[in-house]
Amino acid sequence: MTLKTTERQRPPAKASENTEKLQRGLSERHIQMIALGGAIGTGLFMGAGKNIAISGTSILIIYMLVGFFMYMVMRAMGEVLLSKLDYKSFADFVADYMGPRASFFLGWSYWLSWVVTCIADVVVCGGYMQYWFPEMSAWIPALVTLGVLCLFNLLSVKMFGEAEFWFALIKVVTIIALILTGGWMVATGWTSPDGVRASMHNLTDPGVFMPHGIAGFLAGFQIAIFSYTGIELLGTMTAETKDPQRILPKAINAIPLRIIIFYMLSMIVIIAVTSWAAISPDVSPFVLLFAKAGLPAAAAVINFVALTSAMSSANSGVYSSTRMLYGLSIEKHAHWQFRILSKTSSIPVRSLYFSCFCMLSGTLLLFLVPNVMTLFTIVSTLAAILVIYSWAMILVAYLIYRKQRPDLHAQSNFKMPAGILMSWLTLAFFVFTVFIMLFDPDTLAALAVSPLWFILLFIFWKIKQRKAQLKTADLHV
Repeated sequence: MTLKTTERQRPPAKASENTEKLQRGLSERHIQMIALGGAIGTGLFMGAGKNIAISGTSILIIYMLVGFFMYMVMRAMGEVLLSKLDYKSFADFVADYMGPRASFFLGWSYWLSWVVTCIADVVVCGGYMQYWFPEMSAWIPALVTLGVLCLFNLLSVKMFGEAEFWFALIKVVTIIALILTGGWMVATGWTSPDGVRASMHNLTDPGVFMPHGIAGFLAGFQIAIFSYTGIELLGTMTAETKDPQRILPKAINAIPLRIIIFYMLSMIVIIAVTSWAAISPDVSPFVLLFAKAGLPAAAAVINFVALTSAMSSANSGVYSSTRMLYGLSIEKHAHWQFRILSKTSSIPVRSLYFSCFCMLSGTLLLFLVPNVMTLFTIVSTLAAILVIYSWAMILVAYLIYRKQRPDLHAQSNFKMPAGILMSWLTLAFFVFTVFIMLFDPDTLAALAVSPLWFILLFIFWKIKQRKAQLKTADLHV
Protein backbone atom coordinates (compact mmCIF):
# COMPACT_ATOMS: atom_id res chain seq x y z
CA MET A 1 0.00 0.00 0.00
CA THR A 2 2.83 2.36 0.89
CA LEU A 3 4.62 1.57 -2.36
CA LYS A 4 1.57 2.47 -4.45
CA THR A 5 1.13 5.77 -2.64
CA THR A 6 4.76 6.62 -3.24
CA GLU A 7 4.41 5.88 -6.95
CA ARG A 8 1.35 8.11 -7.27
CA GLN A 9 3.20 11.01 -5.66
CA ARG A 10 6.09 10.87 -8.12
CA PRO A 11 6.22 13.67 -10.70
CA PRO A 12 5.19 12.94 -14.25
CA ALA A 13 8.02 12.20 -16.68
CA LYS A 14 8.02 15.64 -18.31
CA ALA A 15 8.32 17.42 -14.98
CA SER A 16 11.39 15.48 -13.98
CA GLU A 17 13.44 16.29 -17.02
CA ASN A 18 16.69 18.10 -16.31
CA THR A 19 17.95 21.59 -16.98
CA GLU A 20 18.67 20.82 -20.65
CA LYS A 21 15.17 22.07 -21.34
CA LEU A 22 16.17 25.56 -20.21
CA GLN A 23 16.68 27.73 -23.28
CA ARG A 24 20.12 29.19 -24.01
CA GLY A 25 18.62 32.59 -24.70
CA LEU A 26 21.30 34.84 -23.16
CA SER A 27 23.78 36.21 -25.70
CA GLU A 28 27.16 37.87 -25.07
CA ARG A 29 25.46 41.28 -25.24
CA HIS A 30 23.09 40.23 -22.43
CA ILE A 31 25.79 38.63 -20.28
CA GLN A 32 28.22 41.54 -20.53
CA MET A 33 25.56 44.08 -19.60
CA ILE A 34 24.15 41.86 -16.81
CA ALA A 35 27.70 41.60 -15.44
CA LEU A 36 27.90 45.40 -15.52
CA GLY A 37 24.51 45.70 -13.81
CA GLY A 38 25.51 43.15 -11.18
CA ALA A 39 28.47 45.33 -10.23
CA ILE A 40 26.21 48.38 -9.82
CA GLY A 41 23.61 47.51 -7.23
CA THR A 42 21.03 49.33 -5.14
CA GLY A 43 23.62 49.63 -2.38
CA LEU A 44 25.60 52.05 -4.55
CA PHE A 45 22.69 54.35 -5.42
CA MET A 46 20.78 54.20 -2.13
CA GLY A 47 23.32 53.02 0.45
CA ALA A 48 26.27 55.18 -0.61
CA GLY A 49 24.80 58.21 1.18
CA LYS A 50 24.77 56.43 4.53
CA ASN A 51 28.20 54.92 3.86
CA ILE A 52 29.79 58.28 3.03
CA ALA A 53 28.08 59.93 6.02
CA ILE A 54 29.49 57.40 8.49
CA SER A 55 32.82 56.51 6.82
CA GLY A 56 33.85 59.75 5.10
CA THR A 57 36.42 59.43 2.32
CA SER A 58 37.61 56.11 3.81
CA ILE A 59 34.64 54.69 1.88
CA LEU A 60 37.02 54.57 -1.11
CA ILE A 61 39.24 52.08 0.75
CA ILE A 62 36.18 50.04 1.77
CA TYR A 63 34.86 49.73 -1.80
CA MET A 64 38.32 48.81 -3.10
CA LEU A 65 38.83 46.13 -0.44
CA VAL A 66 35.41 44.57 -0.90
CA GLY A 67 35.72 44.79 -4.69
CA PHE A 68 39.12 43.05 -4.65
CA PHE A 69 37.85 40.11 -2.62
CA MET A 70 34.68 39.88 -4.71
CA TYR A 71 36.88 39.53 -7.78
CA MET A 72 38.69 36.65 -6.07
CA VAL A 73 35.35 34.91 -5.45
CA MET A 74 34.44 35.34 -9.11
CA ARG A 75 37.77 33.93 -10.29
CA ALA A 76 37.37 30.90 -8.03
CA MET A 77 33.82 30.38 -9.25
CA GLY A 78 34.83 30.84 -12.88
CA GLU A 79 37.65 28.30 -12.74
CA VAL A 80 35.54 25.55 -11.18
CA LEU A 81 32.44 26.28 -13.31
CA LEU A 82 34.46 25.98 -16.51
CA SER A 83 36.32 22.85 -15.36
CA LYS A 84 33.31 20.71 -16.35
CA LEU A 85 30.86 21.52 -19.11
CA ASP A 86 27.94 19.90 -17.27
CA TYR A 87 28.06 22.42 -14.37
CA LYS A 88 25.07 24.71 -14.77
CA SER A 89 25.58 26.86 -11.65
CA PHE A 90 27.94 27.11 -8.69
CA ALA A 91 25.44 25.01 -6.68
CA ASP A 92 26.35 22.08 -8.96
CA PHE A 93 30.05 22.11 -8.12
CA VAL A 94 29.34 22.68 -4.42
CA ALA A 95 27.22 19.50 -4.52
CA ASP A 96 30.00 17.70 -6.42
CA TYR A 97 32.81 18.58 -4.01
CA MET A 98 31.00 19.07 -0.69
CA GLY A 99 28.08 16.66 -0.91
CA PRO A 100 24.26 16.94 -0.96
CA ARG A 101 23.90 18.53 2.49
CA ALA A 102 26.18 21.44 1.53
CA SER A 103 24.26 21.80 -1.72
CA PHE A 104 20.97 21.83 0.21
CA PHE A 105 22.18 24.54 2.62
CA LEU A 106 23.79 26.64 -0.14
CA GLY A 107 20.86 26.41 -2.56
CA TRP A 108 18.21 27.42 -0.05
CA SER A 109 20.39 30.13 1.51
CA TYR A 110 21.19 31.64 -1.88
CA TRP A 111 17.51 31.48 -2.80
CA LEU A 112 16.59 33.33 0.41
CA SER A 113 19.38 35.88 -0.08
CA TRP A 114 17.85 36.90 -3.41
CA VAL A 115 14.31 36.91 -2.03
CA VAL A 116 15.49 39.22 0.75
CA THR A 117 17.55 41.34 -1.67
CA CYS A 118 14.54 41.71 -3.95
CA ILE A 119 12.43 42.82 -0.97
CA ALA A 120 15.07 45.47 -0.15
CA ASP A 121 15.13 46.60 -3.77
CA VAL A 122 11.38 46.98 -4.25
CA VAL A 123 11.18 48.72 -0.87
CA VAL A 124 13.73 51.21 -2.20
CA CYS A 125 11.65 51.59 -5.38
CA GLY A 126 8.83 52.78 -3.13
CA GLY A 127 11.18 55.29 -1.56
CA TYR A 128 12.30 56.65 -4.93
CA MET A 129 8.68 57.10 -6.06
CA GLN A 130 8.08 59.24 -2.98
CA TYR A 131 10.50 61.77 -4.53
CA TRP A 132 7.73 62.65 -7.00
CA PHE A 133 4.74 61.60 -4.89
CA PRO A 134 5.64 62.34 -1.25
CA GLU A 135 2.13 61.56 -0.01
CA MET A 136 2.05 58.10 -1.62
CA SER A 137 2.54 55.08 0.66
CA ALA A 138 5.81 53.32 -0.24
CA TRP A 139 4.19 49.88 -0.42
CA ILE A 140 2.05 50.80 -3.47
CA PRO A 141 4.90 51.33 -5.99
CA ALA A 142 6.82 48.47 -4.31
CA LEU A 143 4.04 45.98 -5.10
CA VAL A 144 3.53 47.35 -8.62
CA THR A 145 7.27 46.97 -9.32
CA LEU A 146 7.25 43.38 -8.10
CA GLY A 147 4.26 42.57 -10.31
CA VAL A 148 5.90 44.03 -13.44
CA LEU A 149 9.15 42.14 -12.85
CA CYS A 150 7.29 38.88 -12.29
CA LEU A 151 5.65 39.42 -15.70
CA PHE A 152 9.04 40.09 -17.38
CA ASN A 153 10.43 36.83 -16.01
CA LEU A 154 7.30 34.90 -16.94
CA LEU A 155 7.58 35.62 -20.68
CA SER A 156 11.02 34.17 -21.59
CA VAL A 157 14.65 34.17 -20.50
CA LYS A 158 15.39 36.41 -23.50
CA MET A 159 12.84 38.92 -22.17
CA PHE A 160 14.63 38.88 -18.81
CA GLY A 161 17.93 39.43 -20.64
CA GLU A 162 16.51 42.32 -22.65
CA ALA A 163 14.97 43.99 -19.59
CA GLU A 164 18.23 43.63 -17.68
CA PHE A 165 20.24 44.88 -20.67
CA TRP A 166 18.32 48.17 -20.82
CA PHE A 167 18.17 48.59 -17.04
CA ALA A 168 21.96 48.15 -16.86
CA LEU A 169 22.58 50.40 -19.86
CA ILE A 170 20.66 53.24 -18.17
CA LYS A 171 22.79 52.82 -15.03
CA VAL A 172 26.07 52.73 -16.94
CA VAL A 173 25.31 55.78 -19.11
CA THR A 174 24.11 57.77 -16.09
CA ILE A 175 27.14 57.04 -13.93
CA ILE A 176 29.49 57.95 -16.78
CA ALA A 177 27.51 61.17 -17.31
CA LEU A 178 27.68 61.89 -13.57
CA ILE A 179 31.45 61.37 -13.51
CA LEU A 180 31.95 63.67 -16.52
CA THR A 181 29.60 66.33 -15.12
CA GLY A 182 31.20 66.18 -11.69
CA GLY A 183 34.66 66.39 -13.23
CA TRP A 184 33.59 69.52 -15.12
CA MET A 185 32.19 71.04 -11.89
CA VAL A 186 35.46 70.43 -10.05
CA ALA A 187 37.55 71.75 -12.95
CA THR A 188 35.52 74.98 -13.15
CA GLY A 189 35.20 75.46 -9.37
CA TRP A 190 31.38 75.23 -9.49
CA THR A 191 29.73 76.73 -6.41
CA SER A 192 26.29 75.49 -5.37
CA PRO A 193 23.50 77.85 -4.19
CA ASP A 194 24.26 76.97 -0.55
CA GLY A 195 27.90 78.05 -0.95
CA VAL A 196 29.67 74.68 -1.33
CA ARG A 197 32.49 74.90 -3.88
CA ALA A 198 33.34 71.79 -5.92
CA SER A 199 36.97 71.02 -5.14
CA MET A 200 39.34 68.10 -4.62
CA HIS A 201 40.02 69.68 -1.23
CA ASN A 202 36.70 68.16 -0.12
CA LEU A 203 38.43 64.79 -0.59
CA THR A 204 41.85 65.55 0.82
CA ASP A 205 40.68 67.30 4.01
CA PRO A 206 42.08 65.10 6.84
CA GLY A 207 38.96 65.73 8.91
CA VAL A 208 36.72 63.79 6.52
CA PHE A 209 38.87 60.67 6.10
CA MET A 210 37.41 58.91 9.16
CA PRO A 211 35.06 61.53 10.64
CA HIS A 212 33.60 59.00 13.11
CA GLY A 213 36.84 57.20 13.81
CA ILE A 214 37.55 53.51 13.28
CA ALA A 215 33.98 52.63 14.30
CA GLY A 216 32.59 54.63 11.37
CA PHE A 217 35.10 53.02 9.02
CA LEU A 218 34.10 49.50 10.07
CA ALA A 219 30.39 50.32 9.88
CA GLY A 220 30.77 51.04 6.17
CA PHE A 221 31.50 47.42 5.25
CA GLN A 222 27.94 46.07 5.60
CA ILE A 223 26.33 48.21 2.89
CA ALA A 224 29.48 47.90 0.76
CA ILE A 225 29.07 44.11 0.87
CA PHE A 226 25.40 44.50 -0.02
CA SER A 227 26.35 46.81 -2.91
CA TYR A 228 28.24 43.95 -4.55
CA THR A 229 25.40 41.46 -4.10
CA GLY A 230 24.61 40.15 -7.55
CA ILE A 231 28.17 40.12 -8.83
CA GLU A 232 28.03 36.30 -8.63
CA LEU A 233 24.83 36.20 -10.72
CA LEU A 234 26.86 35.07 -13.73
CA GLY A 235 27.37 31.77 -11.91
CA THR A 236 23.65 30.96 -12.10
CA MET A 237 23.31 31.65 -15.85
CA THR A 238 25.60 29.02 -17.35
CA ALA A 239 22.72 26.75 -18.39
CA GLU A 240 21.08 29.61 -20.31
CA THR A 241 24.19 31.22 -21.80
CA LYS A 242 25.37 30.75 -25.37
CA ASP A 243 29.05 29.65 -25.41
CA PRO A 244 29.80 30.09 -21.65
CA GLN A 245 33.44 28.96 -22.10
CA ARG A 246 34.16 32.13 -24.06
CA ILE A 247 31.71 34.63 -22.55
CA LEU A 248 32.11 34.04 -18.78
CA PRO A 249 35.90 34.66 -18.57
CA LYS A 250 35.51 37.93 -20.50
CA ALA A 251 32.72 39.09 -18.20
CA ILE A 252 34.63 38.15 -15.01
CA ASN A 253 37.93 39.72 -16.11
CA ALA A 254 36.21 43.04 -16.78
CA ILE A 255 35.06 43.33 -13.14
CA PRO A 256 38.11 45.23 -11.70
CA LEU A 257 37.84 48.00 -14.31
CA ARG A 258 34.11 48.33 -13.61
CA ILE A 259 34.76 48.65 -9.89
CA ILE A 260 37.27 51.46 -10.48
CA ILE A 261 34.96 53.35 -12.83
CA PHE A 262 31.58 52.88 -11.19
CA TYR A 263 32.53 52.84 -7.51
CA MET A 264 35.77 54.74 -7.09
CA LEU A 265 35.28 57.54 -9.63
CA SER A 266 31.61 58.10 -8.76
CA MET A 267 32.40 58.36 -5.03
CA ILE A 268 35.30 60.74 -5.72
CA VAL A 269 33.07 62.99 -7.82
CA ILE A 270 30.17 62.97 -5.33
CA ILE A 271 32.34 63.93 -2.36
CA ALA A 272 34.36 66.50 -4.34
CA VAL A 273 31.22 68.27 -5.59
CA THR A 274 28.87 68.09 -2.59
CA SER A 275 31.39 67.83 0.30
CA TRP A 276 31.16 65.24 3.07
CA ALA A 277 29.25 67.51 5.48
CA ALA A 278 26.41 68.09 2.99
CA ILE A 279 25.74 64.37 2.30
CA SER A 280 22.63 63.01 4.00
CA PRO A 281 22.46 59.33 5.03
CA ASP A 282 18.76 59.23 4.09
CA VAL A 283 19.05 60.57 0.52
CA SER A 284 20.77 59.09 -2.53
CA PRO A 285 23.99 61.11 -3.03
CA PHE A 286 23.52 60.80 -6.79
CA VAL A 287 20.28 62.76 -6.52
CA LEU A 288 21.86 65.17 -4.01
CA LEU A 289 24.78 66.05 -6.29
CA PHE A 290 22.54 67.62 -8.92
CA ALA A 291 20.08 69.07 -6.44
CA LYS A 292 22.96 70.91 -4.69
CA ALA A 293 24.14 72.19 -8.06
CA GLY A 294 20.77 73.88 -8.54
CA LEU A 295 19.63 71.44 -11.23
CA PRO A 296 16.39 69.93 -9.86
CA ALA A 297 15.37 68.57 -13.28
CA ALA A 298 18.63 66.63 -13.48
CA ALA A 299 18.09 65.43 -9.92
CA ALA A 300 14.72 64.04 -10.99
CA VAL A 301 16.44 62.22 -13.87
CA ILE A 302 19.01 60.73 -11.50
CA ASN A 303 16.22 59.67 -9.18
CA PHE A 304 14.62 57.88 -12.14
CA VAL A 305 17.93 56.18 -12.90
CA ALA A 306 18.28 55.12 -9.27
CA LEU A 307 14.76 53.73 -9.53
CA THR A 308 15.69 51.69 -12.62
CA SER A 309 18.83 50.51 -10.79
CA ALA A 310 16.72 49.14 -7.96
CA MET A 311 14.36 47.55 -10.51
CA SER A 312 17.38 46.01 -12.26
CA SER A 313 18.62 44.43 -9.04
CA ALA A 314 15.11 43.22 -8.18
CA ASN A 315 14.79 41.79 -11.70
CA SER A 316 17.99 39.83 -11.13
CA GLY A 317 16.60 38.68 -7.78
CA VAL A 318 13.43 37.31 -9.35
CA TYR A 319 15.46 35.50 -12.03
CA SER A 320 18.14 34.09 -9.74
CA SER A 321 15.82 32.92 -6.96
CA THR A 322 13.61 31.20 -9.55
CA ARG A 323 16.54 29.36 -11.17
CA MET A 324 18.04 28.37 -7.81
CA LEU A 325 14.70 26.93 -6.63
CA TYR A 326 14.44 25.08 -9.95
CA GLY A 327 17.94 23.67 -9.39
CA LEU A 328 17.03 22.61 -5.85
CA SER A 329 14.08 20.71 -7.25
CA ILE A 330 16.25 19.00 -9.88
CA GLU A 331 18.57 17.87 -7.04
CA LYS A 332 15.49 16.68 -5.09
CA HIS A 333 16.11 19.28 -2.38
CA ALA A 334 12.76 20.97 -3.09
CA HIS A 335 9.30 19.81 -4.14
CA TRP A 336 9.21 18.23 -7.61
CA GLN A 337 6.64 20.74 -8.86
CA PHE A 338 9.27 23.50 -8.75
CA ARG A 339 11.06 21.88 -11.72
CA ILE A 340 8.03 22.08 -14.04
CA LEU A 341 8.75 24.28 -17.07
CA SER A 342 6.25 26.25 -19.12
CA LYS A 343 5.59 24.67 -22.53
CA THR A 344 6.05 27.83 -24.58
CA SER A 345 9.05 29.58 -22.99
CA SER A 346 10.73 26.88 -20.83
CA ILE A 347 10.44 29.02 -17.69
CA PRO A 348 10.18 27.26 -14.28
CA VAL A 349 6.82 28.90 -13.64
CA ARG A 350 6.00 27.37 -10.26
CA SER A 351 9.41 28.32 -8.90
CA LEU A 352 8.75 31.83 -10.20
CA TYR A 353 5.31 32.07 -8.59
CA PHE A 354 6.51 30.76 -5.23
CA SER A 355 9.55 33.07 -5.13
CA CYS A 356 7.42 36.09 -6.05
CA PHE A 357 4.86 35.17 -3.40
CA CYS A 358 7.62 35.14 -0.75
CA MET A 359 8.88 38.51 -2.00
CA LEU A 360 5.35 39.90 -1.86
CA SER A 361 4.97 38.73 1.75
CA GLY A 362 8.25 40.40 2.73
CA THR A 363 7.40 43.64 0.95
CA LEU A 364 4.33 43.97 3.16
CA LEU A 365 6.80 44.65 6.00
CA LEU A 366 6.43 48.27 4.91
CA PHE A 367 3.17 48.25 6.84
CA LEU A 368 5.14 47.47 10.02
CA VAL A 369 8.27 49.57 9.31
CA PRO A 370 7.16 52.58 7.24
CA ASN A 371 10.62 54.20 7.26
CA VAL A 372 12.22 53.02 4.01
CA MET A 373 15.86 53.54 5.07
CA THR A 374 15.41 51.70 8.39
CA LEU A 375 13.82 48.71 6.69
CA PHE A 376 16.43 48.81 3.92
CA THR A 377 19.29 48.63 6.46
CA ILE A 378 17.79 45.66 8.32
CA VAL A 379 16.83 43.71 5.21
CA SER A 380 20.07 44.46 3.35
CA THR A 381 22.09 43.24 6.36
CA LEU A 382 20.28 39.90 6.35
CA ALA A 383 20.85 39.64 2.59
CA ALA A 384 24.55 40.47 3.07
CA ILE A 385 24.95 37.72 5.69
CA LEU A 386 23.31 35.13 3.44
CA VAL A 387 25.32 36.10 0.37
CA ILE A 388 28.57 36.08 2.38
CA TYR A 389 27.71 32.48 3.32
CA SER A 390 27.16 31.65 -0.37
CA TRP A 391 30.45 33.26 -1.41
CA ALA A 392 32.27 31.39 1.36
CA MET A 393 30.81 28.06 0.17
CA ILE A 394 32.11 28.78 -3.35
CA LEU A 395 35.61 29.32 -1.94
CA VAL A 396 35.52 26.19 0.25
CA ALA A 397 34.39 24.14 -2.76
CA TYR A 398 37.27 25.67 -4.75
CA LEU A 399 39.80 24.61 -2.08
CA ILE A 400 38.43 21.04 -2.15
CA TYR A 401 38.56 21.07 -5.96
CA ARG A 402 42.23 22.09 -5.83
CA LYS A 403 42.97 19.23 -3.43
CA GLN A 404 40.93 16.51 -5.16
CA ARG A 405 41.33 17.44 -8.84
CA PRO A 406 44.80 18.92 -9.47
CA ASP A 407 44.50 17.51 -12.99
CA LEU A 408 41.51 19.78 -13.78
CA HIS A 409 43.35 22.76 -12.31
CA ALA A 410 46.41 22.03 -14.45
CA GLN A 411 44.23 21.87 -17.59
CA SER A 412 42.31 25.06 -16.78
CA ASN A 413 42.63 28.04 -19.11
CA PHE A 414 41.09 30.33 -16.49
CA LYS A 415 43.09 29.69 -13.31
CA MET A 416 42.40 31.77 -10.20
CA PRO A 417 45.53 33.85 -9.39
CA ALA A 418 47.29 32.54 -6.25
CA GLY A 419 44.17 30.42 -5.78
CA ILE A 420 44.75 28.67 -2.46
CA LEU A 421 46.30 31.69 -0.70
CA MET A 422 43.67 34.13 -1.97
CA SER A 423 40.83 31.77 -1.06
CA TRP A 424 41.98 31.65 2.57
CA LEU A 425 42.55 35.43 2.70
CA THR A 426 39.08 36.04 1.25
CA LEU A 427 37.48 33.67 3.77
CA ALA A 428 39.30 35.52 6.59
CA PHE A 429 37.96 38.81 5.20
CA PHE A 430 34.40 37.44 5.27
CA VAL A 431 34.82 36.39 8.93
CA PHE A 432 36.00 39.93 9.66
CA THR A 433 32.99 41.54 7.94
CA VAL A 434 30.52 39.38 9.87
CA PHE A 435 32.34 40.12 13.15
CA ILE A 436 32.08 43.90 12.76
CA MET A 437 28.31 43.60 12.29
CA LEU A 438 28.16 42.92 16.04
CA PHE A 439 28.87 46.57 16.82
CA ASP A 440 25.95 48.29 15.08
CA PRO A 441 22.41 47.92 16.53
CA ASP A 442 20.72 47.60 13.10
CA THR A 443 23.17 45.03 11.72
CA LEU A 444 23.31 43.20 15.06
CA ALA A 445 19.52 42.61 14.92
CA ALA A 446 19.79 40.92 11.51
CA LEU A 447 22.91 38.99 12.59
CA ALA A 448 21.12 37.68 15.70
CA VAL A 449 18.19 36.40 13.61
CA SER A 450 20.27 34.73 10.88
CA PRO A 451 21.23 31.56 12.90
CA LEU A 452 17.52 30.70 13.07
CA TRP A 453 17.55 30.20 9.30
CA PHE A 454 20.39 27.67 9.47
CA ILE A 455 18.73 25.88 12.39
CA LEU A 456 15.56 25.66 10.32
CA LEU A 457 17.52 24.29 7.35
CA PHE A 458 19.13 21.67 9.59
CA ILE A 459 15.70 20.55 10.82
CA PHE A 460 14.34 20.29 7.27
CA TRP A 461 17.44 18.40 6.15
CA LYS A 462 16.91 15.86 8.95
CA ILE A 463 13.23 15.51 8.01
CA LYS A 464 14.23 15.00 4.37
CA GLN A 465 16.77 12.35 5.37
CA ARG A 466 14.20 10.60 7.52
CA LYS A 467 11.67 10.50 4.69
CA ALA A 468 14.30 9.09 2.34
CA GLN A 469 15.11 6.33 4.84
CA LEU A 470 11.43 5.46 5.28
CA LYS A 471 10.95 5.38 1.51
CA THR A 472 13.94 3.02 1.11
CA ALA A 473 12.55 0.80 3.88
CA ASP A 474 9.13 0.68 2.21
CA LEU A 475 10.67 -0.33 -1.12
CA HIS A 476 12.36 -3.29 0.58
CA VAL A 477 9.18 -4.48 2.31
